[in-house]
This record gives sequence, structure tokens and C-alpha cells, in this order.
Amino acid sequence: MNPLRKIIHVDMDSFYASVEQRDYPCYRGKALVVGGEPHQRGVVVAASYEARKFGIHSAMPSRIAYQKCPSLIFVPPRFEVYRAISAQINALFKRYTDLVEPVALDEAYLDVTQNKLGLPYAITIARQIKAAILTETNLTATAGVSFNKFLAKMASGINKPNGLTVILPEHAQDFLEALPIEKFHGIGQVTATKMHNLGIRNGLDLKQQSVTDLMQHFGKVGHFYYKIARAEDDRIVEPNRIRKSIGAETSFAENLSEPELMLIELEAIAQTLQHRLERYQVGGRTITLKVKFGDYQQITRSKTLIASIREANTIFIVAKELFGAIDLENRSIRLLGISLSNLDNAIEPIAIQLRLFEYS
Repeated sequence: MNPLRKIIHVDMDSFYASVEQRDYPCYRGKALVVGGEPHQRGVVVAASYEARKFGIHSAMPSRIAYQKCPSLIFVPPRFEVYRAISAQINALFKRYTDLVEPVALDEAYLDVTQNKLGLPYAITIARQIKAAILTETNLTATAGVSFNKFLAKMASGINKPNGLTVILPEHAQDFLEALPIEKFHGIGQVTATKMHNLGIRNGLDLKQQSVTDLMQHFGKVGHFYYKIARAEDDRIVEPNRIRKSIGAETSFAENLSEPELMLIELEAIAQTLQHRLERYQVGGRTITLKVKFGDYQQITRSKTLIASIREANTIFIVAKELFGAIDLENRSIRLLGISLSNLDNAIEPIAIQLRLFEYS
């Protein structure tokens, strides 16, 4: 029998905003967001904890964030600085294990089952990592420790900022059964609403569903829901994982029925996607538009370009063209998303005319 794995998920606390507050003392203790200005139709990339008290969060249009807090400070992102700090932190992780899987610039999974220092307890390593990050970068991180990636991720979200939570095997089932369904990582607002309509309100309710029923209601991802309700996750920490696509999407608290509002939201999603592409320093050639209607029907439309792109304006132009070809038939929309695939790790910013596009 294989021994239980020891997985740590490290999540930097409001990383981009915290870097700005660290580097510029005048920002400390103030509501701040990293992102575009409201008049530029920008989007919030990251929000300080002071800003979050006003209900401001990442991917929110800057105009809405400004309405929630007129004294809000807007700071443009400095991705070259964030990437340098992220590299510094990842080098710190490598002191303990080579099994490090970065998820983004601000978070990573570590498999410390067999670690370089021979430490017997993952919580000891997590504490040392948190202390080293604070000492060497003057930033705080929250860590989650458990025996698989799903539970480690859940643990890191419990006690932010600057927290450390361990979910032991003997406590995993009780933790999951009591957890509200909308708190499960991987279950978004729209899916949670659908689960509520099916009488699934917490982990115990989810656990009582058969895999057949879950796959009938939710497709292939239903099998994932079946497993996580039982604290099962056999995904390994992949240090050399190749990302095949990067996307962004928004679920709406109230269905959208006005095409003009749909396009505004689509443009904000394009802005969010651009920031994520900048995080990974990639572009791509295939743009996919995802639309989920009020009746939960979902469709996707794709277009492949001749050259790689990563600029929000170009992404929006293509997504708008794909969206315009959809017959809405007076239907409302619950979710919009844009993703980019056929990724290219080293591209230069380029301007592309629509006449260069070709359909996939």
C-alpha cells in the first residue's frame, strides 16, 4: 500500500497588491487595486484586503470597484516585478523538494512526501516556508497541508491571510461533509445554484449522490465531484506541467438579457484574460468563446488566427465577432468565458488585422 502523500499548497496573500503596498509605504493600510483605471474600462487584477472589505475582488470591472469605494487607489500592474519575486519564492521551495507545481505567479503545490531535508512532518516544512518567505521578501503567504492536492487547496483558503491549516486524513470526511457546496474548490456560483436546486447544499448531500446521477446532471465533471466528496484526488504534483490553454470567465448573479451589457462583460473578461496571459508570458492562436444560457445550455465557438496574440483589444474583437454569430433568440445568459489555446511561450506584441484571421 502506498503511503499517504504530503502535499502543501502555498498561496501568497493578495500578492500583486501586497507587493505594491510593500514597495510604496503610502499605499499601506489603504484600499488599493492593481488594474486599469475606471475610465479606461479596466478590470481589477488584484485587490488589497482593505479593498476587499468593500466587496471588491479580482476580475471585477474597475468602474464597479470605483462605485463601491470612490477613494480606491488604482495602480497599474508591474508584472516584471511580480515575476521576479515569484521566481525567488519558487527557488525557496526547491530547498525542500523538486516536486513543485506552480499554478500561477502567486501559488504552487509542493509534494514533500520525500523532502530534501528529511523532515517528517509537512506542517514543519510549511511553517519554515512561510517564515522564509516573510524574511526574504517581506510578504506573507497562507499554506494548506493535506494528503492530496484538492484538500491542500481547500486548507489554504480557510485562514487567510498569513494562515496555516492542516486537514488530516481522519478529519477529511467530517470537514467535507459539513462544508457548504459553494465553498468547494472547482464548484462555481452557477454550479452551486444548480446543486442547490437538486437539494445538494453541503458535502454530505454531495456524497449521497451516485456517480451516475452527478454525471447525468453535470457531465464528465460529475465524476470529479463524486470523488472529491469522498476526499479522493489522485492527481500528482507535476513540476513540468505544460499548460494547454488559459481562460477567464464570469458567472452572473442575475442573467444578462441586454446584448450591450453582454458585450461590456465580454470586454472585461478579455482584459482579465490579457492579465493572465501576461502572468505566464504567453500568447496563443485559438480563441474560444464560451456561452452558458439561462436554461444551462452551453455552447462554444472557436477561431484560429494566423499569429499569436495576447492583447485584450484583439481578443475582444475576435470574441465579439464570435458572439455576434450566435443567435440569442431573446435568451438570457448565465455565463461568458474566453480562452486562448495553441499557446506560444515567446511572442512579441503584434497588431493583427481581421483580414488575417482564418477559421479553425
